[in-house]
Amino acid sequence: MQAHVLAHFIQDGTDRIPPVFPFLNLTVSGGHTLIVLVRSPLDMEVLGTTVDDAAGEAFDKGAKVLGLPYPGGPLIDHHARDGDPKKFKLPNPQIPGLDMSFSGVKTAFHGLVRMGTIKNPDFVNRERANLCASLQQCIVDILLQKLSKAGHSHKIPRIAISGGVSANSALREQVKKLADREGWTVHIPPLSYCTDNGAMIAMAGHFLFHAGQFAKLDVVPYAR
Repeated sequence: MQAHVLAHFIQDGTDRIPPVFPFLNLTVSGGHTLIVLVRSPLDMEVLGTTVDDAAGEAFDKGAKVLGLPYPGGPLIDHHARDGDPKKFKLPNPQIPGLDMSFSGVKTAFHGLVRMGTIKNPDFVNRERANLCASLQQCIVDILLQKLSKAGHSHKIPRIAISGGVSANSALREQVKKLADREGWTVHIPPLSYCTDNGAMIAMAGHFLFHAGQFAKLDVVPYAR
């Protein structure tokens, strides 16, 4: 997850300008949802996280309910472009502080699809675009509300996103609009650096190397 944040600093010959420290990074993936205060490449503090499911998991589970294959996040994004994000209302959990919750959204979406299918067996096929758009907008709303709150409460006018979910077109577009409204600077990595990639790991290794932080040859990795 540290490497996802440091993807902003990959030097690839483009004119991308890296964030200025400190900045706030919304780091969202299939397994993590974090708002991180980034003071330096190796000094990061998690300000908020999900109390249950990750945002990416909510996308993937929602796609599964609709009969879409894994990974479902990109397919939700694709179908949502033709849908009405206000067609179906889903809950926005009011979690204290900067923490978030997505299990209620996931449960409500499953119930919505189940009830709709009971009334009309062709419900999913007929409403797929609207269902995807409504689910996507609900998740993006939760993420941006917390990111905005973090920016105001910590008085940091520099925001960024990274991780697999940062490839979502609605999130990318609306985080730019948030920055424009607030007069903040925003950093969004190219799509190739959003999902897991070797370049971001190398970038993290670069900063660790220059800080003199090395692992011994007998280090043992733990998958969990």
